[in-house]
Amino acid sequence: MKVLIRLIPLVLFMLLGVLLYRGLFLNPQELPSALVGKPFPAFSLSKLENESMLTTEQDLKPGIKLVNVWATWCPSCKYEHPFLVKLSSDKRFSLYGINYKDERPLALNWLKQYRNPYQYSIFDQQGKLGLNLGVYGAPETFVVDHNNIIRKRFAGVLEPTVWQREFLPLINEIEDEMANGN
Repeated sequence: MKVLIRLIPLVLFMLLGVLLYRGLFLNPQELPSALVGKPFPAFSLSKLENESMLTTEQDLKPGIKLVNVWATWCPSCKYEHPFLVKLSSDKRFSLYGINYKDERPLALNWLKQYRNPYQYSIFDQQGKLGLNLGVYGAPETFVVDHNNIIRKRFAGVLEPTVWQREFLPLINEIEDEMANGN
């Protein structure tokens, strides 16, 4: 009996080691999302550019949408922004922003200074929409298909290599689905 009691710490240590070792091979940008495969959540928030103009999920254009969560307090968002400006000229999808837990004057100045790549930005000062999307922080980008179904969630900086590897194949797949009437 005493031998068994002495082995308990060793067994617990080995289990902890196995869990930590497995964690080394997980990709932190691949966050599980309960919303993938589900409709974009309902919301009613003002546009960043015009606080008297409310927008809802119904106001998002038909077709493929990229929804980018950003904030002026986010250094990674500043790094990612030039690539978003470049992507905004691609006519295969519409790019929307969610200005997350930010201050309106700072965000408007940011877009003026660094160029505005978005169709418009949703002003989510309280983080309510972000919470409904399961946002951990900024930047995060969602791919929403032509049926307003969330197809991908990506946490981290959107850059050319990530775009080529993870987003472009999905955009092409959704375009094929649209062409086939799905």
